Amino acid sequence: MSSNRRLPLMSDVARLAGVSHMTVSRVLNKPETVRPETRERVQLAIEQLGYRRNSAARSLVTRRSQTLGVVCFDTTLYGPASTLSGIEHAAEDAGYAVSVAILRRPTPEAAAQAVQRLVDQSVEGLVLIAPQASAAVALIRAVPTNLPVVAVESALPHVTSVSVDQVLGARMLTDYLLSLGHETVHHVRGPTDWSEANGRVEGWLAALEAQGRTAPKALPGDWSAKSGYLAGQTIAKAGVATAVFAANDSTALGVLRALHEAGVRVPEDVSIVGFDDIPEAAYMTPPLTTVSQPFREVGQRSLEILLAEIEGDGESGSSTVIPPDLVVRQSALGRAP
Repeated sequence: MSSNRRLPLMSDVARLAGVSHMTVSRVLNKPETVRPETRERVQLAIEQLGYRRNSAARSLVTRRSQTLGVVCFDTTLYGPASTLSGIEHAAEDAGYAVSVAILRRPTPEAAAQAVQRLVDQSVEGLVLIAPQASAAVALIRAVPTNLPVVAVESALPHVTSVSVDQVLGARMLTDYLLSLGHETVHHVRGPTDWSEANGRVEGWLAALEAQGRTAPKALPGDWSAKSGYLAGQTIAKAGVATAVFAANDSTALGVLRALHEAGVRVPEDVSIVGFDDIPEAAYMTPPLTTVSQPFREVGQRSLEILLAEIEGDGESGSSTVIPPDLVVRQSALGRAP
């Protein structure tokens, strides 16, 4: 006599125990890292449901390597590097090792080589940190169809993704500057082929439009302090801007330097805000108002979703968007009406 009763999944255990998918994974892989009361609750749920890991089926595909692969583009930048760190911490908590392949060029050939290096190590799943559009497309095309994958900060259709709400962050900063009495906000943007940069432009424009303000032409940038410095020279020479939203904190640092050299006071003459909340932001002169991105949470959520897909319990193509936080310091000042 056959039964159509579905075998319990890891998500069923998590739901019954009132914990996350990753906590269940930690109980199974590294129980010593979980608080005793939580561990007991998970173990009780496992017993009640009769949950068993399908190790035999998984070993045919993954060889049970307990290793996850990460492909990352440009780890010299704070955002990708911090996201990678968050993923590594979350993977360690879940009992997995992480193997990293750095994508030096966003070409199909380089993407295929990076993915293949990880596939050759029998990784059980992949996380792609590829906010550059061309790199993201090349990587997705290189991933084997049977390998679970989660993209971070990559706005690709039909691909499971985890990202920070860049549009919301930019709107928060722009709205904050407008609330201080500034007529409009100038923007030093990031690279045109980065989804994060484009999201910040979108949020900046939307905030200005919502309040009926004219949007100045965005100045070009590439995330670097040098590009911010060059933009800052342009801003100082024009002598029009009273508020500047720099695409990231490094760019804001360059703007600050250029304005200081030109004798423009911040925030008395021009208010400046950044994005990312790098550790140095609180120690700039003046301390920088910015938006903080929850990179650790991005890592945890992406790992939790990837592990669910590895267990056959994920929702392929889902999109998880995490809100950032506004961090107000002393680089922006109100304007007299």
